[in-house]
Amino acid sequence: MGDAKLFSRAVNAAGTVLEERSWFAASRWRSSLVAGGHYPLCPAAGVRDYLAEWDSVKVTLRGEIGDAAYRSWLRPITLRDVRDGVVRLGLPTRFMRDWVATHYGERIKSLWGAENPAIRSIEIVVGNATRPPTDSPTPCAPADMDELGAQLDTRYTFNNFVVDKTNEFAYAAARRVAEAETVSFNPLFLYGGVGLSKTHLMHAIAWHIREHNPSRRVLYLSAEKFMYRFIRALRSQDTMSFKEQVRSVDVLMVDDVQFIAGKEATQKEFFHTLETMIDQGRQVVISADKPPPDLRGIKDRLRSRLNSGLVASIQATTYELRLSILAFKAEQMGATVPQKVMEFLAHKIASNVRELEGALNRVVAHAQLVGRAITLETTQEVLHNLLKASDRRITIEEIQKRVAEHFNIKLAEMSSARRSRQVARPRQIAMYLAKQLTSRSLPEIGRKFGGRAPTTVMHAVKKVEELKGADQNFAEDVELLRRMLQS
Repeated sequence: MGDAKLFSRAVNAAGTVLEERSWFAASRWRSSLVAGGHYPLCPAAGVRDYLAEWDSVKVTLRGEIGDAAYRSWLRPITLRDVRDGVVRLGLPTRFMRDWVATHYGERIKSLWGAENPAIRSIEIVVGNATRPPTDSPTPCAPADMDELGAQLDTRYTFNNFVVDKTNEFAYAAARRVAEAETVSFNPLFLYGGVGLSKTHLMHAIAWHIREHNPSRRVLYLSAEKFMYRFIRALRSQDTMSFKEQVRSVDVLMVDDVQFIAGKEATQKEFFHTLETMIDQGRQVVISADKPPPDLRGIKDRLRSRLNSGLVASIQATTYELRLSILAFKAEQMGATVPQKVMEFLAHKIASNVRELEGALNRVVAHAQLVGRAITLETTQEVLHNLLKASDRRITIEEIQKRVAEHFNIKLAEMSSARRSRQVARPRQIAMYLAKQLTSRSLPEIGRKFGGRAPTTVMHAVKKVEELKGADQNFAEDVELLRRMLQS
């Protein structure tokens, strides 16, 4: 088959090619530069007049921060240029540049100013962004591989992740993978609905590895970007470079793998990438909106491979978790948000953490811009359109009816005195959903279930949460009911 036909078939199978920045040529240049033993150039001769000052600054910093931190963050710095009182330092990656600028930038400026009062500011750039001219270049130390995938969000770290029973297993698994010196679970597969913080955990793993073990190379990208890059490699007839780039990292992280459903050529390449990475003892982390067996349009052998490691779910948020997230975010922003406002938001926005955080951001921003305190009334005004779009109130009666139908029991059993497991368990689930999806108090919920005491309702809620943590099928059953009620 001709190359043109082969590529055409691959594009049809993999999906539509989208416009993107020219990452491929830059990536090939970086790989060939390091692999061939050719390294970035050292500073020009004119800059060498300042090397003694730079050496003095580094000696002082090394004594202050210790050898380990110095080797990780300061030793890779190169002196690029000094001009008009501005020192320009170079680092090989954006991540290292941002870290050094945040943690050491002011101290470097202070120490250099003590060495040379003419130095007014420090500028840190990515290694080859600016290179002064030189007649006789000399090789320096090898540069680290730059980030090949999507840019990581600095907000998404383990420290900023709020944990409760709905996500504690996924959180623990993610931390184990991030902290382990060797491969723990391979692959680690995280799944959950839209806006439930899967991407947050993925980014947190990558940040932790880069901060605590910077020698490990991490590649994080979406499944869509994986597909796009594969298609570009097919078009340029250079799939070997693509394979080498993706498979040479120590940790491969692919987000939203459901995107390649129905894309046969991409699935084939992705499967072989997983096989190679896992066989070589390299860590793989995958996320999706469903567990592997439920991914429609994904080939059996790929689903089987995705299901062969550790599968961890992130379940829908509880009311208590939403409150905790709001309190944490408000503290981060330094905003005073009344408890009633947070309770209101936690009740109204129940299905999506991103929407919840976005709503809080809008409320706080409005208060800061107009100079007014945050109240329940102003919150309702600011979020009027958002709340109107999602303000379909779920009633306890609706919950009882849907749960009874799901478990094939009579609706009257929801308020009956029967205690057989066939009836009691669905009743407990209905109480749990009433607590999570409505703003009714425990006494009000109890009255709707045959006049049961608030303590009985609370026991039902705790029992369901306990069973969700212990039984995956049970958890998925409850999640299905929640989605049906919220749709």
